[in-house]
Amino acid sequence: MTDTQSSRLAAETATGGSIVDVSFTVNGSATSVTVEARRTLSDVIREDCELTGTHLGCEHGVCGACTVLVDGQPSRSCLMLAAQAEGRDITTIEGLAGPDGELHPVQQAMMDAHGFQCAFCSPGFLMSTVALLDENPDPTSEEIREELSGNLCRCTGYQSIVDGVERAVKIMKGGSK
Repeated sequence: MTDTQSSRLAAETATGGSIVDVSFTVNGSATSVTVEARRTLSDVIREDCELTGTHLGCEHGVCGACTVLVDGQPSRSCLMLAAQAEGRDITTIEGLAGPDGELHPVQQAMMDAHGFQCAFCSPGFLMSTVALLDENPDPTSEEIREELSGNLCRCTGYQSIVDGVERAVKIMKGGSK
């Protein structure tokens, strides 16, 4: 535990706040943290787990930048308390690439399609896309747009993102890389 974390916990206790121990799996690794009961999963992922790929945009669940997979389902980590992650399996953007660094097909497809410009929104879009393709491996363009409508991008106009998802479908079906 860092000095900052210790100071935060001490301040929380001194003001009558609650402290909780939370254990979950993140990107395949068992993780246990002691945190303020009011801390969000996004803050714990970024600060305690030091996985900064999960981005914080609006912190109101509107933009989707903080989307992670919780037990395989896309979840806004800024709206979820860390304590709610007890016993759950969390996958962040850092958990998509293979152990040898090989990109996940969705990551490769988005890169190939030049899906993003500034890429701030990309972790949320990628995690939502992985969940979509796990559930529906052959979505229509309309289904892709509907599924990703909860993620906001200020740069692209979305067509390149849809193109990236369609490319990911081809790659995952064994098509050309």
